[in-house]
Amino acid sequence: MLWMQLLSIDVCIDPIFFTVGSFEIGWHGLMVVFAVITGVATSMWFARGTSITKEDIIGFAPWAIIGGIVGARLFHVIDCYGLYGENPAGIFEFWHGLSILGAILGGTLAAVIYTRITHKQLGHIADVIAPALLLAVAVGRIGCTINGDAFGRETSLPWAFVYCDLPGIYAPTDVPTHPSPVYEMFWCLLAFAVIWKLRGKLKPDGSLFLLYLILYFFGRFLIEFTRGVSEAGVDIGGWHTPHFITLATLVICIPLLVHRIKKARASADRGEIEDVQL
Repeated sequence: MLWMQLLSIDVCIDPIFFTVGSFEIGWHGLMVVFAVITGVATSMWFARGTSITKEDIIGFAPWAIIGGIVGARLFHVIDCYGLYGENPAGIFEFWHGLSILGAILGGTLAAVIYTRITHKQLGHIADVIAPALLLAVAVGRIGCTINGDAFGRETSLPWAFVYCDLPGIYAPTDVPTHPSPVYEMFWCLLAFAVIWKLRGKLKPDGSLFLLYLILYFFGRFLIEFTRGVSEAGVDIGGWHTPHFITLATLVICIPLLVHRIKKARASADRGEIEDVQL
């Protein structure tokens, strides 16, 4: 409706940042790179004054990045299995779709493997990088906001986004939709404030990282109700694949965090020194 469009915010940024011949760099890819740089750089900064060195972060980062890319692509393929069932070769075209939930879980699994091989303390490293990961997601969502690949459902709210009909835009054009990636950016910044406030206060090591997972996945579960879904995606009565992934993660992480904190407090009450690993 015309009045809905008058109250909304037009998004008419060309999703292609620059082109050289047939080679294109889009805002989405550029912000993904910036997100990785943000995650690594701020992890080094947050590690200052701890036993975690820059070398630890540099050694840790490639594993997490590679695991994140594999997980991001795998979860996207699972979400759009109908599309890739008809075109299996497209599974390996990772630049055409990534899932942030898969990136987080894939990167976490890769980090676990890395610390087991190198005998590093996973919990301590994980707590250091937890706030950095929230900032990285917030930066990455800027690219999603520009090209509309995380577009929202249609809405009449005055802050709705209306995407212009430009090549490379994934969102429905000329339709007011929820600015879902912006919601996620704000949620990440709020979660960052909570995590930052609790740094060094949650024991044992690894508890802060578990809280990060809980906060992010809880927020994403709620935000997903504002998200639209592509033709290839899953939509079961308004529930999407990310709903089930976030719920499964919360079911695992919440009891685990509560158990670990209770165990650490019980040990402290008995005057015991106990190293509880993540």
